[in-house]
Formats: sequence, C-alpha cells, structure tokens
Amino acid sequence: MSAAGASVPPGSGARAGTGLSAAEVRERTLAGLNNGIPDATSRSLWQILRANVLTLLNGIVGGCFLLLLLLGQWRDALFGFAAVSNAIIGVVQEYRAKQLLDRLAILDAPRARVLRDGQIQEIAPSDLVMDDVAVLQAGDQVVADAVILEDDGLELDESLLTGESDAVGKRVGATVLSGSTVTAGHGLAQVAAVGAGSYASRLTAEAKRFSLVHSEIRNGVARVLRWISWALLPLVAIVVNGQMHSKGGWEAAIRSGAWLEALVGAVGAAIAMIPLGLVLMTSVAFAVGGVRLARQQVLVQELAAVEGLARVDVLCIDKTGTLTEGRMVFDAVHTVDGLLPQGWRTALGWFGADPRANATARCLATAFPADGGQSPAAVVPFSSIRKWSAAGFSAPGPCAGTWVLGAPDMLVAGGSQSGANALLQARRLASEGRRTLLLAYTPDPLPDCAPEDQQLPDGLKAAVLLTFREKVRPDAAQTLAFFRRQGVAVKILSGDDHRTVTAVAQELGLDVGAGYDARLLPVASPLLNGALENFSVFGRVTPAQKRDMVLALQCMGHTVAMTGDGVNDALALKEADIGIAMDTAAPATKAVARLVLLDGHFDRLPAVLAEGRQVIANIERVSVLFLSKTTYAAVLSVAFGALMWSFPFLPRQLSVTDGLTIGMPAFILALMSNPRRYKPGFLKRSLAMAVPSGIVIATAVLAVQAYALAVGGFSTAATRTASVLVLTLVALGVLAAVSRPLSRLRLAVVAAMCSGVVLLMTVPLLQEFFMLEWPPAGLATASFAAAAAAVLGIAVLGRALARRFSRDEGPQRGKGST
Repeated sequence: MSAAGASVPPGSGARAGTGLSAAEVRERTLAGLNNGIPDATSRSLWQILRANVLTLLNGIVGGCFLLLLLLGQWRDALFGFAAVSNAIIGVVQEYRAKQLLDRLAILDAPRARVLRDGQIQEIAPSDLVMDDVAVLQAGDQVVADAVILEDDGLELDESLLTGESDAVGKRVGATVLSGSTVTAGHGLAQVAAVGAGSYASRLTAEAKRFSLVHSEIRNGVARVLRWISWALLPLVAIVVNGQMHSKGGWEAAIRSGAWLEALVGAVGAAIAMIPLGLVLMTSVAFAVGGVRLARQQVLVQELAAVEGLARVDVLCIDKTGTLTEGRMVFDAVHTVDGLLPQGWRTALGWFGADPRANATARCLATAFPADGGQSPAAVVPFSSIRKWSAAGFSAPGPCAGTWVLGAPDMLVAGGSQSGANALLQARRLASEGRRTLLLAYTPDPLPDCAPEDQQLPDGLKAAVLLTFREKVRPDAAQTLAFFRRQGVAVKILSGDDHRTVTAVAQELGLDVGAGYDARLLPVASPLLNGALENFSVFGRVTPAQKRDMVLALQCMGHTVAMTGDGVNDALALKEADIGIAMDTAAPATKAVARLVLLDGHFDRLPAVLAEGRQVIANIERVSVLFLSKTTYAAVLSVAFGALMWSFPFLPRQLSVTDGLTIGMPAFILALMSNPRRYKPGFLKRSLAMAVPSGIVIATAVLAVQAYALAVGGFSTAATRTASVLVLTLVALGVLAAVSRPLSRLRLAVVAAMCSGVVLLMTVPLLQEFFMLEWPPAGLATASFAAAAAAVLGIAVLGRALARRFSRDEGPQRGKGST
C-alpha cells in the first residue's frame, strides 16, 4: 500500500488537463484493462447438489425406498420423506450462502466521475480503465486504486478499509484505495489498478471463498452418519442372509416367495439404523431459533450459526462502528494557564457552525451554538496539510482579533512557557486516547493572502485545549459485562491508535491494562500467541492482521466470534467461528457474516447466546433418542442375522414406534426453553447414554423373542407385537431419562406418548394398518417383565452418567480473560 511518497506517473500533467482520449479508452478496454470484477464463487449449484444429494447414505436410503415402492410395499416406505427433507434442507442452506457470496460487493458507488477528452463525464464503475483520471469530490466513493494528481484540501475516510476513524489527508503523489470515501475537498487522481488488481477487489476475492460455519452439532451428526454409512453394507448383508435362512434358505425362500417378506425385513433393519430424524430435527431446531432471533432484529444468514455463539470463549470486537457509533463528540474544555480571553465561546460557536469545518470541528456546534452575531472579516478554511483553520474578526466585537483552531503542535511552539505548557498538556490528553485541538488567539488581524500561501499570524497564544472522544454505543458496556460474567474473553482489534482504543475500552468498564501497537506485532506464531494471551487491546491492526489474529486464537484452542462493520473486518469475520456484522456494515461485511444485527443493538448478542444454548442442550437431549435407536437397530440386525431368526419388525411398525418414542417428543423437546450453559463434548455425552441404552433395548427384545421361540405356538403377528410392545415401553423409559428434570411440560409429553401406545395397541384400525395382534397372556407377561427390567436399568444408567459428567467437567470457565 503506497502512501505519500509515491511518485507521480510520467505525463500526469497532460493527464490532469485532459484525461484519456476516446481512442485510449477503447484501446485499454479491448486490452482488458477495465474495472470489471469476476463474480465466480468456489461452489457451483451442481457441486452443492452433489454434496447434499449424491452421498452413500442417501444412495442406500433412496435404494431402499425405491425397492419397497417397486415391491408394492408403500406403507413401509414412509421413511423416504424424511430423507428427501434432509437433502432439500441441506441444498437450500448452502445455496443461500452461495447467493450471499455472489452478491458480495465492497464497491457500491452508483457512478464514477472521470475526465476524458477535457470533459468531465459520469460512467459506470465497471467502465473505468487504467490511467483514467478520476474526479474526486466530497461524498464520492473511490472505485479503483489511484494516485493523486491534484488536490485541494482532499481528505478521505478509509475506516471501512483500515478501521482508522480519522479522515486521512491526501497530497499529490499519494495513493487512494478503492472503497474509501471522500469526506472533504476535491481533486484529480490517475487510476493505477483496476478490476481484480484493486485493493477492494482483492478483499472481495478472499471474502468470497466458500465455507460453512463450524457447528459441533452438525459435525457430530455428520460423523455418526459417516460411521453408519460404512457399517450399513456389511450389516445389511448379514441381515439379508439371516432373513433368507430364517425362511428355509436362499433357494427355498426364492422358490416359495418368502424372499419378499425377508427382503422387507432387511430393509426395515437397514432403515432403523439410520437416524434420519436427527438430521431433520437439528435443521428444524436451527430454523426455529433463526425465526425467534429474527423477531429480535437478528438476521441469521446460516442456520447453524444459531449454535455458534453458545460455544464462543473469545469475542473479538472492532471498535469503530461496533463499540462506538463511528462519530466524534465533544468531550471537555481544558484551560492552559488559567486565563481565558474574552470571546472564546463565540469563536468556538463560529468554528462549529462553519459549513467548511471538518468532522471534529463540527462537534463543537452542540456545546457552543452559534449566536448568529458577528461574522469574520477573513477566513482560512481547514486543510489537512496545514491542520488548522482561522477566522479574523474586526473590532468592535466580543471576539475581535484572530482565532485559530487546529493541532496543538502546529499552532504553538515549545519556546515560550505558555506554549510548552499547552503542548505538554495536549500530549498528556492525547496519551489518554482523546483527540485534542487547540484554540489560539492573537489581537492582530489575519494576514490578507491566498489560502494556499497563508501562514500563521504572529503572536499566537494558547487559549483553551479542547478534547473529543468517540461516542460509545449505550448498550456496549452492559453487553461486554455480560460476556465477562459468562467467562468469554474480549479482544478489541482496531485500526485506530492503541491509546484511543484503550480509552474507549476503559470507558466501557473493561480492565484492559495497556494497549498494543499492532505495527510491532510479531509475525512468528509463538510470539503472536503470547501477545494475544497477554493483551486485550490492539491498535493500528490491518485487515490481514485481524484475520491472522483470529486464526491464531483458533489454533490456540479457542472458539472465536468476531464483530465488525467495515470492509477491514470482512476477512476476520470470514475466518471466525461466528462472524457478526452491525446494521451499518459495508455490503461485503454483511455478506460474509453469519449473523447481522439489523437494528445495530449490541445488546442483542445475549439473546443469541441464550438461543444457541437452547439449541445445543436440546439437540443433545434428543440425539440420545435417535442414536439409541441406531444402536439397538444395529445390535438386533447382527444378532438376528447371526442367529438366523426372522427380523421382528416391519418397516411400518418401526415408523410408528419411532414417531411415538422419538419423532414427536423430540420435536417438542427440541423447542423447549433450556438455559443450560454450553459444555464441550456433545457427541461423547450423547453416545455415552445412547449406546448402553440401545444395547439394553436390544437385549430386552432378544429376550422376548427367545421366550417366544422357546415356548412356541405363537403367531408371527403376536410375536412381532410383543417385540413392538417391549421396544416402545423401553424407548419411552429412555425418553423419560433424557427429559430429566421432569417439568410438568416434559412429564405431559411422556404421558401423551404413553397414551399413544395404548391407542396403537387397542384401536382396531391402527392394529390392522400396522399388522399388530395382542399377544397371549404368557407372552404379554414376559414382554412387560422384560420391559420393566430394562427401564430400571436405563434409569440407573442415566443417573450414573449424570453424576460422572458433572464430576468430570467441574465448573465451566472461559479460556481467557479481559
């Protein structure tokens, strides 16, 4: 990034006078030297479809679904709708993310102004070409990197790009970056980089890199599905072989037509092992969380981001536009030697009301309203080169003489005692992070000369020092206090001076110690890690450094959220586990963020945290139900296949037991209030309860089947019904165990599902559809006894695991501090 030392291109004088000719523009356009920006992302629609639809698991499920339809067993093919729903949800989520990236834009200027053939023309930003002479005026956005040819008090706001809130003065030869905005003055600049070579385009290209938010829940579920996908083929082979042998062998089963029943049983075993509902329930919980947050003016751009903030232990925050409102406010008046010349308030009122005043001077208008009285006889407008402005008032009047407002070190010298005192006091105030201006006075008139030749009048004496500070968001302090109580470390990363950032942090109640100048930040990873551990405030941070700091924190084992509003934050938001954009954010920043605070209220984040906790805790609760089903289905498949017994369930029977013991209660439990704090290890805890529970359920079913075969004389329908009864009752025991503590609502859910079982077993229409037949007294007694023993075992298991995890995890602490 070149600065003021850049040389002016050869021939710039001629360029500044006439700009490019039409022939030169045409020549550069044909050579591809125009400002067009490639809009491709790394993920096509076909790639999204292939990743979500053409998977091994979907192939197995789809094959089973089609097989049952071809065999005319549509009643047993209900599971296909859950599989289709999962695929659709996955495609929609990723396609929405792709669309956001495709629309990503850093430059949003509607037109560009250029000098061509000696005439000023307005063109589309994409029509700009290399060496064009851009005409820059206040309010314009720079649409391509350029070098200043002429300037008249030109100042640019580069805060969206660098994070520095101060306007930057630009002299001839300085480089201006695409994406910055002209705040004062005007000038001409020759385009030096266009299209993909410009600064804004390079940021855009990196921000457009496709990625999905990290989700422990989604990753854990995906891991389980991968395990099942690879285990399914050998398990299904065992089941099919066992089913065929239970019908008298392969040859006999095919000859008698019994292969059809055997094949349906094998399909039922395969589908029972796949937790299709867990994927669907996870997506539903995320979606409902997103809707709830939308009502609180929080836009969730990727559903899994609802979970993310609950896992965060480091919150990285940009200062300008996030902790502050991005504007300066008047702070205080400080006397220099205890003497105040007459008329100083009137003079400040005029400087604040001056239409040519810069943003800092305009802050004076509220504290010192202009009285509309005496007007100056001579004025020197503010210039970023001079760093002062002046107004000369003729006598008689309360403020007769010359008043100068500007940087203290430009107005007074340290030779006099008064000047030395002013400079010393100004430096002390600046070290506290406050922006400082000096109002100086002389009774002599302002010299009459051209503004560009204007010199300071003689005999200036310091009148008052004025301090300014950034206006902090009123909700920032309480929100940061909330995160500290939750054990979340706060790191402030800003493009501004580290002393200014430290002052803002202290105003918000953060005990941050000294700030760190990121220009001194080590590149080596161990040294960078040490700085991040020891400091909480960093100033003069570049966009690339913000990204590197987020990556370093992640490598140290932290889960990182990043908030910001400028383009300079986009790269860091992209890499963070959760990127959060403010309502005032640049389009590029909003595009890569996972969450957008639509009303700009920083205090929305605790609600996001609460919603994420609810999603994680509830999905963990219901995942035990789904994974216990996968476990007992796998155990039963292997056991019945090895023993060559007929599989005890039809697919439709498994569908209804799933609905009563898992599907419907899981849907309700997943949406209930659950303020439990996040604890790492979601999958480990779920499997620790689900696997033993599944084994207990499978053992109870096997015991009933062994009893039925040992006693003999029972019909196939009665034996299957006994297995359905045992499976349902023990699965309801698992439901009761994972619902603890049993509130009235959770107890009502368990009771309602028990009522559903009673209806299933007693209503003739349901019995006929699901092919159920109430078992004889002996088999029914054996079923209830096996179910009671299994439920007792699951209750003991649940309590033991709860005590173990509580002891192992201990008190939850954040990994950092502020």
